[in-house]
Parts: sequence; C-alpha cells; structure tokens
Amino acid sequence: MALLQYTQKIENYIQSYSFPNSPINLYEPLEYFMGLGGKRLRPVLTLMAADLGGKLCDDAIHAAMSIELFHNFSLIHDDIMDKAPIRRGLPTVHEKWNSNIAILSGDVLLVKAYELISKQNKEHIPELFQLFNKTAIEVCEGQQMDMDFEEREDVTIEEYIAMIRLKTSVLLGCALEFGFIISDQSEQNRKNLYDFGVNLGIAFQIQDDILDLFGDPEKVGKQVGGDVKSNKKTLLYLVAEKICKDQNIKELNRLKEIKDLDKKVFETRLFYQEIGVLDETKNFLDKYYGDAMKSLDAVTVNSSKENLLEMTNFLFNRQS
Repeated sequence: MALLQYTQKIENYIQSYSFPNSPINLYEPLEYFMGLGGKRLRPVLTLMAADLGGKLCDDAIHAAMSIELFHNFSLIHDDIMDKAPIRRGLPTVHEKWNSNIAILSGDVLLVKAYELISKQNKEHIPELFQLFNKTAIEVCEGQQMDMDFEEREDVTIEEYIAMIRLKTSVLLGCALEFGFIISDQSEQNRKNLYDFGVNLGIAFQIQDDILDLFGDPEKVGKQVGGDVKSNKKTLLYLVAEKICKDQNIKELNRLKEIKDLDKKVFETRLFYQEIGVLDETKNFLDKYYGDAMKSLDAVTVNSSKENLLEMTNFLFNRQS
C-alpha cells in the first residue's frame, strides 16, 4: 500500500469522526482544529506497523486515531503555552476562541484518545494503555524541559537531545509499537521498532533545527531564521556554544543582541558556517538517522519494510 493510501485512510476516519454538537464552544474548536490538516505522520506509522506485523491496517485504525488525537491535544496546549497565534497557516484555538476554551477542548481530545484505545481488541488494551500512559507522561516531561531551557543559560547538548526525545520522538516510537502490539509481535521486535521511531524522531528534529536556519524557504515552506530571531536554544546554538568556548563566545553573544532581525539571521548563518557548526550538527543528524536504520534492520518480519523506508525518505526529503 502506498503512503498516500495510508494517509487517505486516516483522513477518511477523521472526516467520519464526529464530536457532539453541544456545548458548541467545547466541540466546535475541535472540529476546526482537526480540520486544519497536517502530515498525519503518527497515525500512518501505526497503520504501517500493523501491516508490517502481519495484520490488516484497518485492525489498528482506532489506535492510530488515538495517537492523532493525543498529538493534536498536545499541540493545542503547546500553542497556549507558546502564545502562538498561527498553526498550519490559520489562527490557533486560543486565538480564535480563548485560552480557557482551548484548555478544555484539548482536555476532551485527550479523553477521546483513551476512548478510542478502548475500542481495540480487548486482549491488546492493557498493553496499549500502559505504553500510551508512559508516552503521555514523557511528552509532558519534554515540554516542561523545553520551557525550563528558556530560563537557563547552561543547557547542554545531552540535555537538549533528551528533551527532544521526550517532547517529540517517543510519540513516534509509541505509534509504531502500537501497530506491533496489535499484530502480536515479539517484545524484541516491538523494542526494535520503537527504537527506530525514537531515533528517527530525534534525527527529524535535528534536521528541523538545521533547515530553520539553512533551509530554502520555498522548499521548507516557511521563512528561515525564526529560531535565531527568538534566541532559541536549538542544537545549532548549543553546538556553536561548545565550539566557541572562550575564544569566540563574545561574538556569539554579540549576535544574540543584534536588533535588526534579518541582519541577525544573515550574520549568524555566516558565523556558524565559518566555525563548523553546520557540519558538526549534521554529524548528530547522521548518528541518529544511522541508529534508526540499524534498529529497523533488526526488526525480523516476513513482510517488506518498503513502506517505512518510503516514509523515512519522505521525511528527510526537505533539503535546503
């Protein structure tokens, strides 16, 4: 089955999934937000994993949708915390309605995610809930770490990797392992596929950091330099900090204080290239991408892994 067909299954499910009509200020925001689109990457991974494990992907549709609802719950709440006005080109829920409505609507999505897991075959429900609960807690831990980093000046590269693992990557691992739980795969196979998802997620976030500063706006789909403009502690910045140490730290601090934002982005990009930040950050990307491929190779099934490889190529085909 082609990637587009998996995506269409999820879109069809979302279109058929209905929220109650009342109270309107609780459920209308959810209809709106779920309709904003997105890659639907996580639920597609669940369907692909179920197929890979030898089950029909339709057997995992409720679990896949639970992952998508949880992801959107986290986005609604993240947007409130980040005071983000735009999501996928349109107003965020708290901007279109208000923060109180956004909090409650997000809470409902989380409960609905649990409700969908309970619709899977009963023999799989305990393990699905156990993994889901662990993942949900980890995602919250990652978000808290990310917020804490805004107030700290001593964030390490290791801490940053740990943060993106929790905030972003464990949900990819969970989505994949859901499919292998439902297809009754061995614990070792489940672990290998989970590790594939986690390492892939870390590599994907590192690529995002790189493309934010060095990407082609037309290919990336957004203006570059947003992280630099807001002095965000991305992996690029932390690598720069490590390389600079005492010699160039004054220049790094000077760049942070530039008021002309376009000039700030331009000069930071040049400086990072000069001192080797881009190459060193790409080394991290290559490491986690390589670890992901090793974990996928270790998965022993009779089915072809072509779909997961196609998805991987899709994710990493947003080059500058």
